Amino acid sequence: MQYRNDPKSGNKLSILGFGCMRFPRNLAQIDMRKTEQLVVKAVEEGINYFDTAYIYGGSENALGQIIQKNNLRDAIFLATKLPLAKCRNYEDFDELFKTQLERLHTDYIDYYLLHNLTGTDMREQLCRKGIEKWIEEKKASGRIRQIGFSFHGVHDEFLALLEAYNWDFCQIQYNYINTDYQAGTAGLKKAAEKGIPVIVMEPLLGGKLANALPKKALDVFRAADSSLPPAAWALRWLWNQKEVTVVLSGMNEDSQLMENIGIANSAEAGMLGAKENEVFKSVTEVFKASFKIPCTGCNYCMPCPQNVNIPACFSSYNISYTSGIITGFVQYLTSIGVSNPSKLHAAFQCIKCGACEKKCPQHIPVVKALGDVRKRMEPFWLRVGLRIFFASQS
Repeated sequence: MQYRNDPKSGNKLSILGFGCMRFPRNLAQIDMRKTEQLVVKAVEEGINYFDTAYIYGGSENALGQIIQKNNLRDAIFLATKLPLAKCRNYEDFDELFKTQLERLHTDYIDYYLLHNLTGTDMREQLCRKGIEKWIEEKKASGRIRQIGFSFHGVHDEFLALLEAYNWDFCQIQYNYINTDYQAGTAGLKKAAEKGIPVIVMEPLLGGKLANALPKKALDVFRAADSSLPPAAWALRWLWNQKEVTVVLSGMNEDSQLMENIGIANSAEAGMLGAKENEVFKSVTEVFKASFKIPCTGCNYCMPCPQNVNIPACFSSYNISYTSGIITGFVQYLTSIGVSNPSKLHAAFQCIKCGACEKKCPQHIPVVKALGDVRKRMEPFWLRVGLRIFFASQS
């Protein structure tokens, strides 16, 4: 495993980090046996940065149990996040943090983030609740070693946040599709100029850059180098940039783990040239023409009060453009549970309450997008049939 230096702390961080939001699951429950095998194998292979969060259902508990059982605490740098939406007053900071320490079976956090900080207004609200004083106390006591933030806002707000506080690190969504989105390439470079290590999330855009690329995009990659899978192209693009400190990957299969480790072991800053950059330019053009809704499948919008499976609706809609309307329609029917209409999760159930839009880190106009899904994925006969079924059950 290769490592890059965190200039703020001097820590040597593995260039591949383990993102714990997408631990393997059996239905809704984390598969502890499989997850433990992955985490232990990752540490054995040299991965030392593990990223979780309070709101990643069961992730902190699972990771904490595995760390304690296998005596891994001193072998890793542990990152988790303060759920800002739950912070109503100063006392909440301590209550939430205490819960996280208990879940993770530790008495300190190496890298602690303010989760989903979108801009200076949000930071100022936290300051009025005393967040800076609280951070200073926790850092002085050693309970928090490094303080940072994960970002899901517009570019100018990211730059303003960098100047607003003496951050130890930051975390941004970044990949070859998102160079001008949120923090973007300019934000990455600005953070690096200030000596702030950058942790990258969504390097594969929720898996879309690994296993859901349009055929035309795959053909471009294969013509350039048929030996490299799409994930390798995406990860090498990131590690090519010296400003990237750690790339997080949500690996839930041993094959994914070993593939990514192999890519990381051969990665170097500056390894790509003009030829490769032209390949990425062509693939990006194809991708943006095919993917209509920029959903990463993070599930922050869920649960929907009306039980709409929002990420599944968007995934099926996008696939209907990349792989054809029949393939997309079959996936849509399966993912919304049409075989059991009494427990349906379809787009037409949306009542436009907007609860999802307040939580979406991609700032997708979810209500409008669900309307687009209805028009394409729900033909008249399907809507009529399902509405008749619902009426018969009431």
